[in-house]
Amino acid sequence: MSDASATTRPAPRTFEASDMAYIAVFAALIAALSVMPAIPVGGLGVPITLQTLGVTLTALVLGPWRGAAAVALYLLMGTAGLPIFAKGKAGLAPWFGPTVGYLIAFVVCTIVVGLISRRILRNGLQKLTWLWLTLTVFACRVLIMYPLATIGMAITLKKPIMELVAADLVFWPGDLLKTIVAVVVALAIFKAFPRLMHR
Repeated sequence: MSDASATTRPAPRTFEASDMAYIAVFAALIAALSVMPAIPVGGLGVPITLQTLGVTLTALVLGPWRGAAAVALYLLMGTAGLPIFAKGKAGLAPWFGPTVGYLIAFVVCTIVVGLISRRILRNGLQKLTWLWLTLTVFACRVLIMYPLATIGMAITLKKPIMELVAADLVFWPGDLLKTIVAVVVALAIFKAFPRLMHR
């Protein structure tokens, strides 16, 4: 390889001070939305919260790696004892309760949604960008979040999978609404700060 080609190779992407600030801000956003009043649903012990709205917005705006870092920081703070999990819970207990599948899915979905959304946003905002982002997020919920959540509830609650799948349908309308809100807010952020789409 010639020296000229070596000198024109782009430098590897590294985390900067601004990245750390974004990670901290979005971790705090997820925490704030998580502790807002929850709506109890049945006897599964999994309430309807705005937690997933925060996670989705983080994935869309920060992308896969900074987004995953923000979600991981949020989970670390909650596990360390800050009462920022759903219903103000903290510590290790949520990792052994019916919401454990959701906690794991938050990181996985953030990476997947972040990767796909970056490809969608590669050429900037287009007429159908909102639709592709909405479909991406909701497909991730159906194919990744709901299965992991159901498995977590089946293990901790010792209930049949199919019974939990049917019970999980109650979350779908609210999750679709939260998906649309997250996409609308993310697009507004991109219009105000276009450089975030290409980082």
